[in-house]
Amino acid sequence: MQSAVEGALLLVGALVLLVVIAALLSAIEIVDAYEKRALTVFGEYRKLLEPGINFVPPFVSNTYRFDMRTQTLDVPRQEAITRDNSPVTADAVVYIKVMDAKKAFLQVDNYKKAVSNLAQTTLRAVLGDMELDDTLNKRQEINARIRQELDEPTDEWGIRVESVEVREVNPSKDVQRAMEQQTSAERKRRAMILEAQGERRSAVEKAEGDKQSEIIRAQGEKQSQILEAQGDAISTVLRAKSAESMGERAVIDKGMETLADIGQGESTTFVMPQELTSLVGRYGKHLSGSDVKENGAELESREFDEETRELIGLDDIAEIIGEIDEEAEMDLEAMEQEAQAIKEGKDAGTISDPDAVIEEMDQDFQERTDGGAEPSADDADDSTTN
Repeated sequence: MQSAVEGALLLVGALVLLVVIAALLSAIEIVDAYEKRALTVFGEYRKLLEPGINFVPPFVSNTYRFDMRTQTLDVPRQEAITRDNSPVTADAVVYIKVMDAKKAFLQVDNYKKAVSNLAQTTLRAVLGDMELDDTLNKRQEINARIRQELDEPTDEWGIRVESVEVREVNPSKDVQRAMEQQTSAERKRRAMILEAQGERRSAVEKAEGDKQSEIIRAQGEKQSQILEAQGDAISTVLRAKSAESMGERAVIDKGMETLADIGQGESTTFVMPQELTSLVGRYGKHLSGSDVKENGAELESREFDEETRELIGLDDIAEIIGEIDEEAEMDLEAMEQEAQAIKEGKDAGTISDPDAVIEEMDQDFQERTDGGAEPSADDADDSTTN
């Protein structure tokens, strides 16, 4: 009998020990650092359990865990019709954070599901209020509008929407094909425009090059014509100077020959040929040492004006003409000496033959002018006669 009583006592002690251990385990709540827990006793909300070890009434208490970190909610792909009647599909990601665990426990049942469903409806509403091109291009505007629509109801739940990101917005396949055709046509149009602009620029550059080439060619031809004209003018002047000098020398020589014949006579009155008197008047300064005047005025030779001199380049041949004048001056001094000898009655045998003098002058002039025309004695006689 005693053994039976002892066995019963041991059993009761064991049961009490088990109950005490279970009570202790039920009364201790360990809360992690990133969460909070809502405590209810007999179904009544009591408080929020902070991170660490918390003691609660055993066997009659319930706790509900709330993660206080930022959480990610995937919004399933949604179909919507845009304002211009184009079907599109889109999905998004919502980042939320529990700011008030009490509200999240008391104001909403399963706050994650509630936020996800609200984000789906808001996404469809925002897409339906926009044009197709806007849904494809204005991604940031869509995100901002969805977040703004979610802020007000989630604040009442103690939830803060930190960010909303629309991942994809895809139009229907028919719309995609139409957009691809439109893009292809736009690229072809731009390519044709660029090609046309390139051809136009090439044509302009070619025309400009042809224009510059024609201008340069015309300038070259003009310069060539000017140089050729200057060369012809110089040649003409030289020929005229040569002919004039040869004609005057021929007249002077013939006149000196006549003077020689007259000087051999006994008469003291001399009749001078008109050509010789004209030349004596022209070269009076060389023959008599003084300028010859006609009617009280000096005889002046005609000069080229500045434009003509510049055009034919007379200044460039001044040296050649000066040499011709020096030669003529030397010949006139020699003839003056011969004429003086005739007047004084000296022997005329020392006077040179006019034809020889003309031939010598022609040879000297030809050497000085590098290939000038050599007038013959007959030509000199003809010019004297004329």
